[in-house]
Amino acid sequence: MTSPIMRSPWQAGPETHAPGPALVSVTEFTARRHTQTVPIALAGLRLRRSWPGTPGAVGMWLWADPRRKRSGSVSVWTDERALYAFVGRPDHIRIVRAHRDQGETRATTWTVDRLDTDAVWTAAHALLDGSSTWPHPAVHATEGP
Repeated sequence: MTSPIMRSPWQAGPETHAPGPALVSVTEFTARRHTQTVPIALAGLRLRRSWPGTPGAVGMWLWADPRRKRSGSVSVWTDERALYAFVGRPDHIRIVRAHRDQGETRATTWTVDRLDTDAVWTAAHALLDGSSTWPHPAVHATEGP
């Protein structure tokens, strides 16, 4: 039986109407224990609150697969520089440091010519549900899954 993947509503960023191209980032954190999933999800929700003011952010979803102790985000950015600026923010760094020893993380990126949220979610979901293979190494890819 497959585990259902839940997702938050699309959260628009300040660049939600950017014409493209755009960078898609998919992250997955798999906790070692179920007790770690709630604090990690809450940390993601706190970061999400700042999303409307995040420079270069087009939009994002948070997602969770509680049965498999997994959660993460699917985010869309104007470019790689904007993504790296977010990853380097002090609040993001604090969260990563607080949880990095409690599980495993993987991430990948790809570019799209224009934003089609349905197509982005479909491609991301295929990675998350295992019907598409994560790039190896699943750290940075320049093409879609």
